[in-house]
Amino acid sequence: MENVLKEIIQSPQFVQDDAWKQLDFKSNEMIVKQGELANSLFFIQEGVLRVTGHVELGEQKVIQPGFCDLDAGSVFGEACLYEESQRMATIIAVTDGSVIEIDGKRLDVFLDAHPILGYHFYKQIFEVFASRLNKANQRVERLMAWGLKVHEIDKYL
Repeated sequence: MENVLKEIIQSPQFVQDDAWKQLDFKSNEMIVKQGELANSLFFIQEGVLRVTGHVELGEQKVIQPGFCDLDAGSVFGEACLYEESQRMATIIAVTDGSVIEIDGKRLDVFLDAHPILGYHFYKQIFEVFASRLNKANQRVERLMAWGLKVHEIDKYL
């Protein structure tokens, strides 16, 4: 994914500050907030970011667990790429670093004009989705097994 995105942002037709911008961040800084409306994709140039969620454990008890860490070369925000939708998670900086934020509408126009690059981009985005879905399924299976054991339901199966 890194090589394709670098080729896109280095193109003279994909202009910085119009189609994309670089953002520097400090440790503990929030990059995106779960629930906010957006229409962009992020590429991590350097640093480590943590993907967190919002879990309500009771009336007044809320935690924000970390689901995973992302490092340089990773992308996030792809679910909001082509139409404005809500961010699915909060992203918080673990270290100092920088990201490139890519405007979804500008990227759409660019990839229509560059179909071979668009094919490579979408192929790699699909691979990112598939990998993340596989990891999420594995986590759900482990949580379910843990819950069955904790509540001793496994002995009735």
